[in-house]
Amino acid sequence: PKLTKQYYQECSTMAYRIQTMRTRLVEALKAAGSTHDWSHVTEQIGMFAFTGMSAEMCDELTSKYAIYLTRDGRISIAGLNDGNLEYVAKAIHDVTDGKSITAN
Repeated sequence: PKLTKQYYQECSTMAYRIQTMRTRLVEALKAAGSTHDWSHVTEQIGMFAFTGMSAEMCDELTSKYAIYLTRDGRISIAGLNDGNLEYVAKAIHDVTDGKSITAN
């Protein structure tokens, strides 16, 4: 019973942290100057987010900024933290600025 309670508390803490990072990423993208609608990122759940970026944008993030994600635009939200959030947001803005993204 004690470990079960601890387990659920830790799960709740992690879920809250991931949702907070989603929100903060979108806020950081806007602060970086992005005019895209990133609401699809905050509407999703789980450790990963579909960004809507193309394979070419993902390749540029990897080659230019050493940010690794799948070529279909899925990025690890769990991998974001206070130390890299702004860097990631600015990099995403750089590769998506003036280009179309999808929100599905």
